[in-house]
Amino acid sequence: MNRPNILYLHSHDTGRFIQPYGFQVPTPNIQALADQGVLFRQAFCAAPTCSASRACLLTGQYGHANGMLGLAHRGWSLNDYSHHIVHTLHEVGYRSTLIGEQHISKEPEVIGYDEVMKIPTTKVESVAPLAIEVLKRDHDRPFFLSVGFFETHREFLGPGSIRDAHFSQPPPGLPDHPDVRQDIAGFKASARSLDQGVGMVLNQLEASGLDEDTLVIFTTDHGMPFPGAKATLYDRGIGVMLILRGPRPFSGGRVNDRLVSHLDLFPTVCDFLDLPRPEWLHGVSLLPMLRGEVRSVRDEIHAGSTWHAAYEPQRCVRTERHKYVRRWGERRTPVLPNTDEGPTKELLLANGWAEREIPSEQLYDLLYDPNEACNLADDPALAETLADLRARMQRWQRETADPLLEADHVDPPAGVEINLPDQRSAADPTTRVG
Repeated sequence: MNRPNILYLHSHDTGRFIQPYGFQVPTPNIQALADQGVLFRQAFCAAPTCSASRACLLTGQYGHANGMLGLAHRGWSLNDYSHHIVHTLHEVGYRSTLIGEQHISKEPEVIGYDEVMKIPTTKVESVAPLAIEVLKRDHDRPFFLSVGFFETHREFLGPGSIRDAHFSQPPPGLPDHPDVRQDIAGFKASARSLDQGVGMVLNQLEASGLDEDTLVIFTTDHGMPFPGAKATLYDRGIGVMLILRGPRPFSGGRVNDRLVSHLDLFPTVCDFLDLPRPEWLHGVSLLPMLRGEVRSVRDEIHAGSTWHAAYEPQRCVRTERHKYVRRWGERRTPVLPNTDEGPTKELLLANGWAEREIPSEQLYDLLYDPNEACNLADDPALAETLADLRARMQRWQRETADPLLEADHVDPPAGVEINLPDQRSAADPTTRVG
């Protein structure tokens, strides 16, 4: 069987704030990819933090099952690196290469790639040329090529123009303020750099004659690095861009509006390649939906995080209509180290954000309240909905052995570095556990 190549393109902290999702962030190469493939408008990560999100996608398991409850560069690791998708692909002859960002191990060699390319940075300027070099090779077997770009993580590039700094419209959930517009202008400049890198890689894929026999997976880890997005369970935190392009059924310039999780990519690849699915997978294959056999493959998605820089245990369940979020512990104010530094964070802190209360339970009607601004957990009219979503969450926690279900608290493993929840920034001194 001639198996297609897999090109896994991924970015840092982009969310969905790019052109194909309707925003004024010019990304023509990403738009062209969407025009040729399938764009998912309701795709979500399984964890809104850098390492956990990537670990969930690449193992097909939730973070509390695969072990990645915090940040890899601070000492967290997978329970079993043989669960990474490259090992399943190795068994059927794939050669795997890692270029750029990976964020699931301090030492990338332990992951299991056949080749880990050394580079000075994980920015487009370093990553794209090496990806081009790999694509120019003669390939005697199918490849899995992971190309990870640092963009659009902070620090952003400088605003691309005075016009952007003056006129950029912040995304929903952020105030329209000069400081925020300046911040967004920097994000847009980084997004344009990301788009350039994507274009360089895809152009070489075509020039090498590999584009028609390659499944391209293009996504990001989680939401944008702004307050109320990254490291939160709002849609602004767990919503991700996701475009798949390749042989049928990954073609046609289609838009899909059904619920999809990062966890679904591993089983989708298995089905597409006609491989048995590893028993540990938590996701579902997208192929029946993409082939038109069913309307959707799931009626709910789950996500959660335990640490980012600091401890902040939270879980959610989301249906097409409603979202339920639960936070564990007694803390009721923002965990500031989990929000990246920047002008928007400074603006909100200057206006009392650090003292704003966060309820332990939140319920949102996403049809009427897509920005998740009105918590309906205490609304008697939605008591039945709340009870249903609570039950769904508990069932999911039981099925995936979530330690929060029984213990109500999770201790960090020895050797990791953490910030304390009362600190202001992830850049503050860390505490080494054990």
